[in-house]
Amino acid sequence: MYKHILCIAGAMLTLISCSSDKDETQNEAEVQSTAIIGTWDATELEIDNETASDDAKFGKQILDFLTAENCFIITLQFNEDLTASASNSANYIEVNATATGLDIPCPTDSDVNESTYTFDGETVTTIDENGDELAIGVSIEGNIMTVDASDLDIPNFSEDGQLIFVKR
Repeated sequence: MYKHILCIAGAMLTLISCSSDKDETQNEAEVQSTAIIGTWDATELEIDNETASDDAKFGKQILDFLTAENCFIITLQFNEDLTASASNSANYIEVNATATGLDIPCPTDSDVNESTYTFDGETVTTIDENGDELAIGVSIEGNIMTVDASDLDIPNFSEDGQLIFVKR
């Protein structure tokens, strides 16, 4: 009797603990495709100082300065309904020379582009209102998204390198 109870319990545990690989793969794909949903602020530009242009180095310095002031000049918003918006204040940055150094006020204006998107876990493909398609290589780990800067069309931030975004 004791052996029968153990066999039945063992069989039930085996049945309960089995899951299909299809479910795990499907759940992983769902997690990957939804990982991008939310608001992302550009906080850092990683470049190779040996090969980067002066414009890229200056862009990095500006981004570092403004990020330290809690001013985010590039913000991406990805929604569950597969719409997206990009807010870019790079064209409105003013650099003022003062007696104590450079002053860079946080821009109050920005250009906003609306689009739709798809995300396969490695590439975000956007299609804007004109039907133009842009494929951007990304990697997401937790609340950090790394974007190939060369895929973007942002003045002083489009060099080879990585643009780092943090999710709000």
